[in-house]
Amino acid sequence: MHNLDLLPGGLTVKKLSLLVPVLLLVCALSDRAQDSAHPRMSPPPPPLDPERSNQSAGTPTLPRHIDLAQLQKDADDLARTAQTIPVDVANVRRGVLPKDTLQKLKQIEKLSKHLRSELNP
Repeated sequence: MHNLDLLPGGLTVKKLSLLVPVLLLVCALSDRAQDSAHPRMSPPPPPLDPERSNQSAGTPTLPRHIDLAQLQKDADDLARTAQTIPVDVANVRRGVLPKDTLQKLKQIEKLSKHLRSELNP
């Protein structure tokens, strides 16, 4: 045996040339075993509702049971009531709290929640 055939740790080139393919085979088999133990997930099935699949995801649609006339009336009431609040706040700055200010704020909140629930699908 030549000194060039001896590797650190007492391995010879011949032993190393036999060991490398065996290690590669073990790694390949190990990788295959992991693939079979954890199969890849298949894509989800298409939706059962054909109308829903035709709609684009970014386009919300309004429910059919909305009373549009009432919705417009509520929006107008909300806008009209909200327009009075700056004057009431100006009066508060002068030390006068109009007695209906808190009631108006509650009404604005109620109308806003109602509108939001009607428009949110």
